[in-house]
Amino acid sequence: MDNLPKKVRSKKLQTRVDLTAMVSVSFLLIVFFMVTTELEKPKLMEFDFPREGGCGGDLGCSRPDENRILTILLDDNDKMISYIGLIHSPVQKPKEIKYGKDGIRKELLFIDKKTHAYSAAMGRPEIGVTVIIKPSKKSNYGNLVSILDEMEITGINSYAIVDYYTPEETNLLAIK
Repeated sequence: MDNLPKKVRSKKLQTRVDLTAMVSVSFLLIVFFMVTTELEKPKLMEFDFPREGGCGGDLGCSRPDENRILTILLDDNDKMISYIGLIHSPVQKPKEIKYGKDGIRKELLFIDKKTHAYSAAMGRPEIGVTVIIKPSKKSNYGNLVSILDEMEITGINSYAIVDYYTPEETNLLAIK
């Protein structure tokens, strides 16, 4: 029995896992999610409520101030229509406007100046124009970006993008 060959056993090597790369990736993921959640926070627009007392018995106090509302309708072929007030009783009749500094920018600056003067007369000089931007399904993304650029250039920070059209607005856009 002594003549039997002995089993040769291989040496066992110690395994060592390097976690440096995993730690780096973990920190990168943590930073990524922290940044994306910070960017995802919604931006809120303040409502223009009366200073004191609320509405009380006045039925008209909750109505929008049509002297401060500018609506911009965007359609295909760079067609843009604007009006001040409400569509059924506009303060300024709907008119077609061109893009650029001599078109919409000039209109926005004029209306913002006029609105600030009107608000100052009402005792609230800090209140400016509110712009409602309504792109149609046929309008292109570039036109919407152009209008948003004009909001930034003119310093108007009270605006909303709305995708609802009233029947009157739809008829207005249908006119060639």
